[in-house]
Amino acid sequence: MRAVSPEEKPNPLQEANICSRLFYWTTHGLPIPDGAVTNHSTGTPGSTGGKRQDGTKVVLPIFLGKIISYFENYDPANSAALHEAYGYAAGLSACVLLWAVLHQLCFYHMQREGMRLRVAVCHMIYRKSLRLSSSAMGKTTTGQIVNLLSNDVNRFDQVTMFLHYLWVGPLQAIAVTALLWMEIGISCLAGMAVLVILLLLQSCVGNLFSSLRSKTAALTDDKIRTMSEVITGIRTVKMNAWEKSFIDLITRLRREEISKILKSSFLRGMNLASFFAVSKVMIFVTFITNELLDNQITASQVFVVVTLFEALRFSSTLYFPMAIEKVSEAAVSIQRIKNFLLLDEIPQLNTQLPSCGEMMVDMQDFTAFWNKESETPTLQSLSFTVRPGELLAVVGPVGAGKVSCDAFCQLDVHPCFFFPFSVSMQDLKLLQDGDLTMTGDGETPLSEGQKARVSLARAVYQDADIYLLDDPLSAVDAGVSRHLFQQCIRRALQEKITILVTHQLQYLKDANQILILKDGKMVARGTYSEFLKSEVDIFSLFEKGNEQSEPSSVPGTPTLISESLVQSLQYPRSSVKDAAPEDQDTENIQVVLPLEDHLEGKVGFKTYKNYFTAGADWSVIIFLILVNIAAQVAYVLQDWWLAFWANVQNDLYFGRYVKEDEDVVFTLNWYLGVYSGLTVSTVLFGITRSLLIFYILVNSSRTLHNKMLETILRAPVLLFNRNPIGKSDTKFFSEYVLLTHKVPGLPLFSLFQTFLLLVGVVGVMVAAIPWTAIPVIPLGIIFFFLRWYFLETSRDVKRLECTTRSPVFSQLASSLQGLWTIRAYRAEQKFQEVFDAHQDLHSEAWFLLLTTSRWLAVYLDVICAIFVTVVAFGSLNLVQSLDLGQVGLVLSLTLTLMGMFQWCVRQSAEVENMMISVERVIEYTDLEKEASWELEYRPPPSWPNEGLISFINVNFRHKSDGPLVLKNVYAYIHPGRKFGIVGRTGAGKSSLIAALFRLSDPEGDIYIDDILTTSIGLHDLRKKMSVALQEPVLFTGTMRKNLDPFNEHTDNELWNALEEVQLKESIEGLPAKMNTELSESGLNWSVGQKQLVCLARTILRKSQILILDKATSYVDPRTDELIQKKIHKRFAQCTVLTVAHRLSTIIDCELILVFDSGKREEYYPPYDLLQDRNSLFYKMVQQLGETEAAVLAKRAK
Repeated sequence: MRAVSPEEKPNPLQEANICSRLFYWTTHGLPIPDGAVTNHSTGTPGSTGGKRQDGTKVVLPIFLGKIISYFENYDPANSAALHEAYGYAAGLSACVLLWAVLHQLCFYHMQREGMRLRVAVCHMIYRKSLRLSSSAMGKTTTGQIVNLLSNDVNRFDQVTMFLHYLWVGPLQAIAVTALLWMEIGISCLAGMAVLVILLLLQSCVGNLFSSLRSKTAALTDDKIRTMSEVITGIRTVKMNAWEKSFIDLITRLRREEISKILKSSFLRGMNLASFFAVSKVMIFVTFITNELLDNQITASQVFVVVTLFEALRFSSTLYFPMAIEKVSEAAVSIQRIKNFLLLDEIPQLNTQLPSCGEMMVDMQDFTAFWNKESETPTLQSLSFTVRPGELLAVVGPVGAGKVSCDAFCQLDVHPCFFFPFSVSMQDLKLLQDGDLTMTGDGETPLSEGQKARVSLARAVYQDADIYLLDDPLSAVDAGVSRHLFQQCIRRALQEKITILVTHQLQYLKDANQILILKDGKMVARGTYSEFLKSEVDIFSLFEKGNEQSEPSSVPGTPTLISESLVQSLQYPRSSVKDAAPEDQDTENIQVVLPLEDHLEGKVGFKTYKNYFTAGADWSVIIFLILVNIAAQVAYVLQDWWLAFWANVQNDLYFGRYVKEDEDVVFTLNWYLGVYSGLTVSTVLFGITRSLLIFYILVNSSRTLHNKMLETILRAPVLLFNRNPIGKSDTKFFSEYVLLTHKVPGLPLFSLFQTFLLLVGVVGVMVAAIPWTAIPVIPLGIIFFFLRWYFLETSRDVKRLECTTRSPVFSQLASSLQGLWTIRAYRAEQKFQEVFDAHQDLHSEAWFLLLTTSRWLAVYLDVICAIFVTVVAFGSLNLVQSLDLGQVGLVLSLTLTLMGMFQWCVRQSAEVENMMISVERVIEYTDLEKEASWELEYRPPPSWPNEGLISFINVNFRHKSDGPLVLKNVYAYIHPGRKFGIVGRTGAGKSSLIAALFRLSDPEGDIYIDDILTTSIGLHDLRKKMSVALQEPVLFTGTMRKNLDPFNEHTDNELWNALEEVQLKESIEGLPAKMNTELSESGLNWSVGQKQLVCLARTILRKSQILILDKATSYVDPRTDELIQKKIHKRFAQCTVLTVAHRLSTIIDCELILVFDSGKREEYYPPYDLLQDRNSLFYKMVQQLGETEAAVLAKRAK
């Protein structure tokens, strides 16, 4: 991030008022030096503040008891007692004020340390991600890493807030027990026994939290991984109509996750219920025991006991169990993070380059393994030497080890560049802003061909010594391929060491050496001329055992010649506005993700209504409100009733009543009976409402998640084209995690509970001593103003925090996708700095949210301290007109009210901040939707019988206001025929397929067997066609799961499909065969192998219409030829459309469709097109050279 100079960022001290200066001093320890911005120390004064603030809480009841004792022994003539009472009131006020400051100071520093821990661990996780070895990548997934970063690390924020209460809680309980013993003797042990039993139970519950957290985390990993793979492969998912199946799969995973979350929530609800009722139970048990022991007690003792037990309410019954819960969950998260950090890393080699002498790449008898546990080497006995100015071409069939050869070279030589995809400067003209066009998440997405060219250009600009190029030419059409090879690889890199993995055999004659691999072994090595002299047939070296019976289609013809589609370098390239973005699919459209729009203003009532009605009907919500009211009424009436009982006890103590009197006994029994009923009611209502609210909130989370999931999968493909994985799934994950694990509705429940309690307490105070309403009214006005003032800032800060969170996950996801490129450029440190900059930006927003929240809390608590002071001194001045029980009740409630007022205001602000996340989630349900999956009219089950496809005056746009990418297309695809579709990049080939599948609804008519495609649902249309795309999509799991994701086929059918795509032998050679586990996105397979797996999956569908959209572009020509023969034979009665760059792929088709600039230019058999010297197809073929043109012409006959 850019450094900010002092002139740009003036010291805030210059305009700070006295309150701001005091607030800064209390939170940071020292005032800001004039003229400088200080760095915060790493100390943790919050722990000391925690000790002091809990100590002051214990001392408060002592001062309260002394004040009430003055009322008990009131003597108007004793001025010394009055002065002493004023001293106690002053001590009470000082303790309250000190507690107000220290309590917030403690939490501020603990939260700040939690933030630092989280940021540091995120840094470690990202740094580890950049260093993961290939074997380690197979043991983890992007979903798991995102889960660590979005969920597990948040435990540090939470655990630091409550960690100290593991020892503060028991210590405070011991101190309170000692004070209680001094007040009422052995009776206090009964009440403390209740607390001890509760603490033991909560310690056991901590183990349950740990177990449930571990199980939940594993399920969350699976769900996020599955969702990530679905979003990444959304085009394949939609074109195969798999949305419903994946919704069912993810919902099933979510259901298992929710069952664990619900159990955790119920345990958390019991903890909250205990916090609500346990102090009342302890007070009740203590006084009942005291009554059974026939001990007498004064009113002052009653209220001292009540206040002492209330002092334990937060530290021992709320913070202590929360500390156990958070520590248990944090321990699981730490173990998960530890397991990730202990995964294998790539070796950090620092190869010393020779200071003088010739640089070279020299491998002799080289053997390597991808996995340490593997028994079979990936590469075996490899030997070659490449010197500056030499080009080594590495060729071989799919899965031969070509990519592995490049990858291991990268580990052994330096400096070099390696590219999983590898410029024609003319392409910059196709981009809207040329070389200034923004690419990446939320910006202009690039096609595979554009990515390859940008990647290659980036490599050339680095001016390295060694270049390792992994098949950079397969993603582009043949014309661009020839240009890249001649102008870039042979010319720009002519003095470099270059190792080129390729399937483009026409370039082998320009290579200095040719290395042929098969099954990880070197089959042959030599020069082009050496192979010609020895009459070696390179195709025969590619063949596998099950291919030997397949004869060459043109025996005796040269086999080193290219069989690919060539575009003339002189052929005019139209601008992007005229070109159909064939492979780009609206690649040049710049848009902003709607969900990233900056929302402003208050969160509307509709958001609250949608959130809670998603979890329950209105009847259940009304019942919950009534239960809450009943619980608060029972809670407040206990205090009210206790004041009457305390007056009777005081009269008994001073001898005004005689306990043997029947009326007195009846009165005592009546008071105790009602008090018992109120206590039991408080407990029952408290448990009921806690469990019910958590059930509703978890159910709301589940419902909103399901709606969000369905909406995302119903969104058009365009949304994912313009917002790749970095924005789509990481935003989904971050909001999903917050919705699920932080339970945004919980603050609202706490607010409602606190507000009802506040109303009840104020009502009791005003009823007992009416003049207390005088300070309460201005207090409420001040609180309302502070809340309004705070929300004006915090609302936008919270939205800013949510917005700055997404780039952190986007950076992680993008880095994992481009890990090889990052390592090739030795750019790990730079990417680490970018990630840290994103974290810094998020931390700024998060820290601002923290400080503003604590600012509000300090102000509110100080005002409450003033209120306590007014009530305490006011009571002493009005001593003659007040009842003893009323004074004790009001003063004890005032201390309770102190924290309650500010908590209520803060929770009302927190509710709105948390509901912003719900607001963002609900926004997902308003995304643009594609057409309905099913309509009332359903085609017959046997449709299509023939496979006739008619395009009638078809115009097509990828978005409603976008340019036409298909223009007035007329075409009739006759049933049972094999059609080839060719054209330059941007001609509209893939757009034709997109129109057929209604990825966006076309203008004009498209009929399949006389049924208009727009008259039926998308699923009814897409399920009836099989498609294999250029970009292969595999899922984490077994090979069988990838071939048959939803268990619809037998093993024999799967093996037959594998045989037809030439993969059967490879799969049979694996130890687990079809049960072999594939890593995430099939990273342990080559791109060519993944294409063949996807092709086998397509063949299994047995549709009447089969579409191959550059489905074999990364496969070697020999395998491609064999696959095309198999497909034509198996689908002899079916309609087959093949989009390809290689002319050899489509030359055997019965008809050729030639597209240019979105228009159908030619539509004839290939032989007829070759006879017309003015045809585009003829010109394309002629650019290959006379020999290749002759070969293709002979095959076209």
